Amino acid sequence: MITKTIACALAALALASGLANADEADIRKAITSLYGKELKVDAVRKAGMLGLYEVQIGSDILYSDEKGSYLIQGEIIDAKAKANITEARKNKLSQIKFSDLPLDLAVKTVRGNGHRVFATFEDPNCGYCKKLAKDMVGMTDLTIYTFLIPILSPDSKVKSKAIWCSADRSKAWNDWMLHETLPAAASCDTPTDKVMALAEKLGVRGTPTIFLTSGERIPGAVPAARLEQELQRVAALK
Repeated sequence: MITKTIACALAALALASGLANADEADIRKAITSLYGKELKVDAVRKAGMLGLYEVQIGSDILYSDEKGSYLIQGEIIDAKAKANITEARKNKLSQIKFSDLPLDLAVKTVRGNGHRVFATFEDPNCGYCKKLAKDMVGMTDLTIYTFLIPILSPDSKVKSKAIWCSADRSKAWNDWMLHETLPAAASCDTPTDKVMALAEKLGVRGTPTIFLTSGERIPGAVPAARLEQELQRVAALK
């Protein structure tokens, strides 16, 4: 009797698994037929609400019914909890392993005891990056790793090279971001190509992009008060 019950249970699980695979195949097929093979579906998962499936495409999320008959592009808001479910999922899926970052390719700035660590991807011509730099002036006990990605204008690469090739990279970076004082042009090997490849791999689409040691990312400039809160929260996790 027990053996028969177990066999029935296993059969039910196998059927459920088969249906899940069929649903995923249907959804992938529907997206391919709509957008073409150049759009790579990274994962299909049950969204856990409204019978929808979450379709991960890079750092973006679409929603689908179980057959891929309908695709929904947009955000799902939990009205009761006042929470953006889609944004939370994107943040979760975009997490990285901070220890894997090649920090030797970044400009390192240390303030105070330096025990609060984070990394940023920035362009020397980025206005929001300059705002972030000015907002952080009053913050201390930081170690900031700044990856230079010259993506905004033709001379971004020239400025990035001047900063990287200077005797004191941290001072050169901050002098430029805070006072627009650029060091004299110098010649040296720069890691620009490697950093650009890293940014593409991590899905960095704009500057500034901040990565906390928890692996979470913060896209765009944030007020110093918000950054302080995030650094305190991450410290508490440890």
